[in-house]
Amino acid sequence: MSTVDWVIDVDAHITEPGDVWVDRVPAKFRDAAPRLVRDPDTQKDTWIVGDGAPLVGVGHSAVAGWPEPFPAAPRNMDEVPRASWNAEARLDYMDSVGIWAQALYPNVGGFGNQGFLSLGDPELMLACVRAYNDWLTDWCATDSRRLLPITATPFWDVDACVEEIQRCAALGHRGVLFTGEPQHFGLPYLGDHHWDRFYAAAQDAQLPISFHIGSGDFESGFTPDRIQAHGIGPTYVATSVTLFLENGAQIVDLLLSGALARFPELRFISVESGVGFLPFLLEAADYAFGQSAARLERPELELLPSEYFRRQVYGCWFFEERAPARVVEEIGADNLCFETDYPHPICLYGNVREKIEASVGGQPPEIRRKLLWENAARLYRVDAPDREPAPGAVTVA
Repeated sequence: MSTVDWVIDVDAHITEPGDVWVDRVPAKFRDAAPRLVRDPDTQKDTWIVGDGAPLVGVGHSAVAGWPEPFPAAPRNMDEVPRASWNAEARLDYMDSVGIWAQALYPNVGGFGNQGFLSLGDPELMLACVRAYNDWLTDWCATDSRRLLPITATPFWDVDACVEEIQRCAALGHRGVLFTGEPQHFGLPYLGDHHWDRFYAAAQDAQLPISFHIGSGDFESGFTPDRIQAHGIGPTYVATSVTLFLENGAQIVDLLLSGALARFPELRFISVESGVGFLPFLLEAADYAFGQSAARLERPELELLPSEYFRRQVYGCWFFEERAPARVVEEIGADNLCFETDYPHPICLYGNVREKIEASVGGQPPEIRRKLLWENAARLYRVDAPDREPAPGAVTVA
């Protein structure tokens, strides 16, 4: 069959149901683990940690199809789309838009698992990470060919990271979630040898490492002063764009870190950040690299930043219509993947195939196949589908 009819979505999220941690952490931690609480007055469901500190509401992570614009959102689990939390419904939704497989990311623990740091107790933090990974494994087992679990990591503990990568790789996970700016949490920078065992474990397991937007400083954009001065809608827009660009800065940090030189088989993917900035980013990095003493100072950096990118790093797009063609022309088609970010506020919903057509519909079939299938299939080890898309699903021309 022709795999170009199906696409792979390299970034989607699951709205975690209320039993994720209560049923899976050791009994001694159940009162302190994240739990879902409904306000009897507002009917809002909110995740609570420990002594009652609010973590995140469920509605703003599952707004796909909601009739009002952000910041309006569902109040509770009864109002979010069933496909946001139910695996069978998710597969039905994927069928309806011709998505064969999705790489799946969290909400409650943060887009880099940094939310667990607020728990304070390292043993509890690790228990919550492991409980989430166990739940995700079970959820994806509904169809492990198509639902691709991405391992949450206790990035504050390298030894625990290595163990969790190895454990989850054995369970069939397809990638590793990490923060692109560990220094924000008082940890060493990406290039520090502190992380070498972590990188080696991911490389040995053949699992790509994801830098998801918002995996570092996620809070500074939504400040009360900014919201008061600009409004919550404009703040949402400004914060979204800033997060995209911050991932670009993380990519440059990675390219110059030496980690790619030390671990040449390791792959990284920048998630939910777009691709339009990549040509500028790589040209600027190459230029500055050539103007500096970087190669004298770091002789292990034998390649240009752009060459390390082409060898080991991927970007993904969703809303961009003009950028993918430009990026293919300037840096090639081998490092780009497609995503929807379902069911988040900025996700593609109701326009998935239209956006695909607008962005890559004019590309030759072999290029579309790379962008929509082959690159992601190679990265996440996705086997060819065993059937054509369901009747009624719109396919790429």
